[in-house]
Amino acid sequence: MSESPRDVIAPNAKPLQGKTILMSGGSRGIGLAIALRAAADGANVAIMAKTATAQANLAGTVFTAADEITAAGGAALAIVGDVRNDEDVASAVAQTIERFGGIDMVVNNASAIDLSTTDDVSMKRYDLMMDINVRGTFLLSKCALPHLRKSENGHILTLSPPLNLDPMWAGKHLAYTMAKYGMSMTTLGLAEELRDTGIGVNSLWPATLIDTAAIRNMPGGDKMVQAARSARIVADAAQAILSSDARSCSGNFFTDESVLAAAGITDLSGYSMGAPESALIGDIFL
Repeated sequence: MSESPRDVIAPNAKPLQGKTILMSGGSRGIGLAIALRAAADGANVAIMAKTATAQANLAGTVFTAADEITAAGGAALAIVGDVRNDEDVASAVAQTIERFGGIDMVVNNASAIDLSTTDDVSMKRYDLMMDINVRGTFLLSKCALPHLRKSENGHILTLSPPLNLDPMWAGKHLAYTMAKYGMSMTTLGLAEELRDTGIGVNSLWPATLIDTAAIRNMPGGDKMVQAARSARIVADAAQAILSSDARSCSGNFFTDESVLAAAGITDLSGYSMGAPESALIGDIFL
């Protein structure tokens, strides 16, 4: 693990202009915010997502995301695919290489959530979370490794929480906790396995609730969002990590707050959706 966030985030920033990111998910929410932030720096962003057509309760498709990335200043590649499918992931890697000539960064954003207790969670939902969250993160990272090794500043960034073994989190929603911690175990293991390759492997997690369509669609979601932050905060933190020196920035479980603080940004009030900082809802696992 890196010695200090300030030591690895602030110095020796490497611009994202011309760099290529392959992201799972990303047609909306936090993933799209990260893609748009990278695009604003001139990055190439390949988005692999299942959503090819608009859904009644969720705006955005992989194609509308690509349009937004292009409008934000980046180059985009829309890939319709399922991170659970070996052939789809291999194809996404191949398409990205064909279009952009390489892969510099992988962002494991795709994730399924079900906060049910063990009695209530169906095995179908359990399998879905394990397949998307754990297997999907492992598979996309694995398939991209040969190309990340060729990058001057290769990164793998996974949207997953710190490994907090307080029994409270497993006791609240065991199936989801195992699925998210499986993503974080991938960060822990790959960071050590790839330590001598120059590839940086990190996780990023929001310190507070984030305004997403999934939250807004929950009962009482509109009210909850007022105590959340914009997805821009996670995007700005991701940009700071991905532009850091991969050789010195690896093995970390960052929160968005800790990354921005390390970059010298301490006033986060501009990210709030309405409530004062003291009234924001903290995220789980912290």
